[in-house]
Amino acid sequence: PRVQRGQLGPRAAGAARRRKRAAEPGRNKATVKGRVVKSAIEEYHKKKPVDHLRENLKYMLKGRRVADKAITEQVLAQNRGRKSKDQPPEKTEKKKPESTVFTEEDFRKFEREYFGIP
Repeated sequence: PRVQRGQLGPRAAGAARRRKRAAEPGRNKATVKGRVVKSAIEEYHKKKPVDHLRENLKYMLKGRRVADKAITEQVLAQNRGRKSKDQPPEKTEKKKPESTVFTEEDFRKFEREYFGIP
């Protein structure tokens, strides 16, 4: 009974829609009509990175005010990342060489008294 009414099921309806859509001519994207030819040199110059070092140095050296060291450290600490690779190495305190109040003479005297060595 379905075949007589023209209902072939959901798959047949989808295939019919695809055939109908393919019948439309549309625009052929393989043609070059209407495309502007771009020069490879212009594209290279457009995408080439620009060096702003000189302008930035001029701008930075133009100012005469020097920020306070404490403020500079605070700004750097705020802008530092939280990852361990972003943290500066911890400053280790320099250890003073261990010194003693006893002299070599005192050690020899102790040896003689304690061990009985003449």
